[in-house]
Amino acid sequence: MDLKGKKLGFALTGSHCTFLQVIEQLKNLAAIGVDLYPIVSLPVLNTDTRFGAAKEWVEQIEQIAGKPIVSTIAEAEKFGPQIQLDALIIAPMTGNTMSKLAHAITDSPVLMAAKATMRNGKPIVLAISTNDALGLNGKNLMQLVSTKNIYFVPFGQDNPIQKPNSLIAKLDLLSDTVRQALNGNQIQPLLITL
Repeated sequence: MDLKGKKLGFALTGSHCTFLQVIEQLKNLAAIGVDLYPIVSLPVLNTDTRFGAAKEWVEQIEQIAGKPIVSTIAEAEKFGPQIQLDALIIAPMTGNTMSKLAHAITDSPVLMAAKATMRNGKPIVLAISTNDALGLNGKNLMQLVSTKNIYFVPFGQDNPIQKPNSLIAKLDLLSDTVRQALNGNQIQPLLITL
């Protein structure tokens, strides 16, 4: 499936260590003509880290997408009735966001965009990046894996010895995952070796 012209929400949450890889995927989607709608969580909007200043990340995201970021719940609500996305990508998706999505908590722009997309029956593509996916968040991961219209970018353990509960998505499979999701399919294999 050609992604050119598709309306894709691209939501980022606070796994700052993966931002460089995520930005590359955002650039790839823009280069093939995807109509991108950038959405960020409050930590992305407000938190400076050793991986970069929040303002610089936001400016870069807006420049690539060609649109201002959506950074409030009220702005994200428009993805239900006013702007119907073909799909929503959450990359990176933290354990915090995964937990809240699994429990239908809508307390951020990213989660409101997800709720609006789900209401429209459109696919949500998740690229996890969390240190506790195989710990307390394991039940949330499994709940989302079995939820209608939720699709995952294939993932694996990034450091099984020092961080045995950590999982991270293989981001270079993002576009292929979106293509499959738009056809109602989960890309396989889901569990991979990184």
